[in-house]
Amino acid sequence: MRADALRPPPALDWGAARAYDPAHMATFRILLTPGDGIGPEVLEESLKVLSRIEKRFGHEFQYEEELIGGASIDRHGVALRGEVIDKAKASAAVLFGAVGGPKWDDPKAAVRPEDAILGMRKQLGLFANLRPVKIHPALLDESTLKPEVLSGVDLIVIRELTGGLYFGRPQKRWETARGRQGVDTLRYSEKEVERVCHVAFQLARQRKKRVTSVDKANVLRTGQLWREIATEVGKQYPDVTLEHILVDACAMYLVRRPASFDVIVTENMFGDILTDEAAMLAGSMGMMPSASLGKRRKDGTGIGLYEPIHGSAPDITGQKKANPLAMILSAAMMLRLSLGLEAEAAAVEAAVDSVIKEGYRTPDIGGASSHVVDTVKMGSLVAERV
Repeated sequence: MRADALRPPPALDWGAARAYDPAHMATFRILLTPGDGIGPEVLEESLKVLSRIEKRFGHEFQYEEELIGGASIDRHGVALRGEVIDKAKASAAVLFGAVGGPKWDDPKAAVRPEDAILGMRKQLGLFANLRPVKIHPALLDESTLKPEVLSGVDLIVIRELTGGLYFGRPQKRWETARGRQGVDTLRYSEKEVERVCHVAFQLARQRKKRVTSVDKANVLRTGQLWREIATEVGKQYPDVTLEHILVDACAMYLVRRPASFDVIVTENMFGDILTDEAAMLAGSMGMMPSASLGKRRKDGTGIGLYEPIHGSAPDITGQKKANPLAMILSAAMMLRLSLGLEAEAAAVEAAVDSVIKEGYRTPDIGGASSHVVDTVKMGSLVAERV
């Protein structure tokens, strides 16, 4: 173990709520980046809900909107401009829709829509992605898994965001006399692993005090490094149980015994894949919010980026079939984690819960429900119940 491994862990303190005080309302600056596909559609519905929060709790949300992804490529030639990063840094939070689509889906393209989200994460220092997975009892039958397997599922996956294959160098393609070749580099530093593990353990202390660290230590040198550092960090949290699981085993256990997990922490690519798998536990990606976080500033504030995990869904763009609940729940995470508004976040989550209990569904979770509604109606229903 490193000599300094027993130093007190960093006080990340994401999610520390300020007390609700009707006499002390606040103004918050929020950057909107709707993006491509259904991104603008679902983001618009989250703004309806936030408007109700303003009226009920007396806050003011000041919005500025910027193009990103494919829309930015069409207008500016790049997926993410420096001006957008500057505006994000000057904001309390970023609400991010989705990027990508067939129009820009050329593997040989010099710029791609996905450069926007990768660039945002890197340049804003957003190193931890939080994706909660909690099964609503009324939606147990919407998953492809048996209800008895899903019963009691309440987990959160923490994915490291700024290291690994997506950012390692060299990263390139080339041609030789032997044919086409490509290389991506999987690299992690001690600091990158250590800080995201601290997030996992601190969050676990607020939950069921169990952390599952996922790696590929039997094959990859980075996996061995990850396991070693996760073990060292875990010793600073003696009240939290740590287990190590290989990524292939974790993928199997997520569909065999998902209720056994509490907090899962893993590297960038593994987290990308596992969280999409975990989304299916809830029946649809349209139900899954996420938050991307970094360190807090000295004044206690900290930028966060909030987005649904479902992507741009070009096949249903403009048809009002998109489920806005993931975007709305992402806005709730913003209220709690970046703005410190716990009561307001809980009001949004309660409104979503109420709409689901009343039987309203979008097509992706419609099932046998006779209350299937479109994107706009679903957003309005949630807003009305805030």
